[in-house]
Amino acid sequence: MRSADVPAFTAFVHARSSALFRTALLLTGERHLADDLVQSTLEQVCRNWRRVRSADAPEAYARRILVNIANDRWRKLRGHKEVPLDDGIGDEYVDPYKGLVVRDALMRELQSLPIGMRTVLVLRYFEDLDDAEIGHLMNISAGSVRSQIARGLSKLRSTVDAQPVHSRSGGVA
Repeated sequence: MRSADVPAFTAFVHARSSALFRTALLLTGERHLADDLVQSTLEQVCRNWRRVRSADAPEAYARRILVNIANDRWRKLRGHKEVPLDDGIGDEYVDPYKGLVVRDALMRELQSLPIGMRTVLVLRYFEDLDDAEIGHLMNISAGSVRSQIARGLSKLRSTVDAQPVHSRSGGVA
């Protein structure tokens, strides 16, 4: 916008912004959305001020921009349903850090397992190898692999299941 156009645009904003706001409020039903809509409209009017000013009815031009922006926003939001946040009333407290505590305990317990058992578990669950491949790599039978996996998982589960969960008050649940 040229500096010569600034006074005319400012006068238009002062004269017509309240009318644009009323229209936006009726379209959206919410003050903050109406404010955003008017702001976006005036931004586009400012960018195209020469064209708007030369129109027969600048307010009608601005109103058309406002309606188009409102319709575009509605179309974008139409497919998205708002999901209200759960207020948590009546729910038991879930410690958001429990996963970290359990993972730490699991990694510590994994390190405490005998090397053969640990290796079998790592190859199965992290490298996704089957019994025969693990047996071949470790030079043991597939039956020994299954046995090591069962005993190792049992030890890991007993450690994880024994982990206390702390509540908000700091006590053990």
